[in-house]
Amino acid sequence: MSGLDIPASWADLPFFRDDWPALAARLSVTPGWQPQSPFRALDLTPRDRVRVVILGQDPYPTPGRATGLAFSFPPGAAPQHSLKNILTELHDDLGVAKCDGDLTGWAEQGVLLLNAVLTVPQGQANGHKGWGWEALVQQVLATTTADGPRAFVLWGGPAQKLCAKLPRDGHLFLESAHPSPLSAYRGFFGSKPFSQVNRWLASTGGTPVDWSA
Repeated sequence: MSGLDIPASWADLPFFRDDWPALAARLSVTPGWQPQSPFRALDLTPRDRVRVVILGQDPYPTPGRATGLAFSFPPGAAPQHSLKNILTELHDDLGVAKCDGDLTGWAEQGVLLLNAVLTVPQGQANGHKGWGWEALVQQVLATTTADGPRAFVLWGGPAQKLCAKLPRDGHLFLESAHPSPLSAYRGFFGSKPFSQVNRWLASTGGTPVDWSA
């Protein structure tokens, strides 16, 4: 297999010592899972560069669509579904017209686009839920809050539940409905998360995110 190298800046997390060997072995005999680089979000956003955390559910189960970044589409792919609504809100919030569904530019600026489960079988959403990824995500969230002030953008109940026990002092937590077509009109549209994050970053002496990237 390829793309399974442990991200250097996160390598000291207990998951990689205690849980990853067994999970990697299970994946090695599991056909049809994607993406081939489940740690891409952690690679593109090293621990010391995290400024914003956006949580997704699991990779897209449609073959060829998963990229290792929550909500992101492959370069050049027209955004659909939740991502289409995210970019609609971005335009309504900041006037930014982003047509490409590739969110690599966000990740490279310190926006950790982390899924709650990092692999999925083709055509079966949530197919790897309960396989052990949850331990990694909890450890990433815990260390991220301990490392300094961070902005957490939590769309939908599952993301909010994952972060329910995190300390909140000094951090920004933005919670709203999920951007999926089924729920975006229940409070996601009009929530203005992008401008809120940038105002908070500026207030803490940070550089705003260029969401057009």
